[in-house]
Amino acid sequence: MRRSLIAALLASVIASPALAQGDWPNRPITLMGGFPNGAGTDIYARRLAEPLSRALGQPVVVDSRTGAGGNIGSDFVAKSRPDGYTFYFGTAGTHAINAALYKNLPFDVQRDFTPVVLLGDVPNVMIVSPEKRPQFQNCAQVLVAARARPQAVSYGSTGNGASTHLAGVQFAIAANLDLLHVPYRGQPGAMTSLLAGDTDLFFNQSGAAMGPIRQGQVRPLAVMSPARLAALPDVPTVAEACGTAPMDTSTWYAILAPAGLPDPILRRMNTEINRPPAAPNSPEQFRETLAREITRWAEVVRRSGATVD
Repeated sequence: MRRSLIAALLASVIASPALAQGDWPNRPITLMGGFPNGAGTDIYARRLAEPLSRALGQPVVVDSRTGAGGNIGSDFVAKSRPDGYTFYFGTAGTHAINAALYKNLPFDVQRDFTPVVLLGDVPNVMIVSPEKRPQFQNCAQVLVAARARPQAVSYGSTGNGASTHLAGVQFAIAANLDLLHVPYRGQPGAMTSLLAGDTDLFFNQSGAAMGPIRQGQVRPLAVMSPARLAALPDVPTVAEACGTAPMDTSTWYAILAPAGLPDPILRRMNTEINRPPAAPNSPEQFRETLAREITRWAEVVRRSGATVD
């Protein structure tokens, strides 16, 4: 399934000798995303673009092609020239979950991409609206309500098969609950639904939830990770708050490029992007992580029964 990365890189360098001579980049670079403005990917991509632009001496322009759980953007990048001017801000959803969730992807998440760098994991956090759901002060109260009536407690997500959906599935399985899933198109819709009281819970990515948490718009009940988060030290883990087995539902973020990216560009991008994250990693380490994540999420998708044709 995985073609020879070395052969692809050698072919690209031979076909594009100027790129190997160090004149890259000499024009703006596009960092493509697959989700709407305000989504976690959009927020983090814009934070990364500014220091990256300074380091490379060329503008890094954040753009997005939304739809199909990020697959529209992924497909665009997979079919782009591997010339170092188009990169993708990928996630566990776009490059691990979707491989199992969608039966007829127009690209291969491993073969058609060059892994550049893994940026890190962002655990999910269970949040509620304190205004619309004052009865949910803690996870125990959620469990009582959900067990009283099947599907009486609902949760919104950023789309079928998204990590925000599968986090809810994993929680429901662990706590033996029957929750009602309500999918939306992206982060803004799911958050608006929660704040309006149309849904009860949102298993949001902690990074995207931090703003509403700090502003008091939402109340965090539990983090979906084995240990508490440094950014939310007073919020218990789901195991502590809900009495379930320890859970680890997180979304990782990463930069990828079209397959065949020349090695000098790959190494330069990896080096420059690794400066901001706390845990630098090589393209080879990311490639190994990606393979493991595809296998891990395939099992989660299988257990959830979720599918998108």
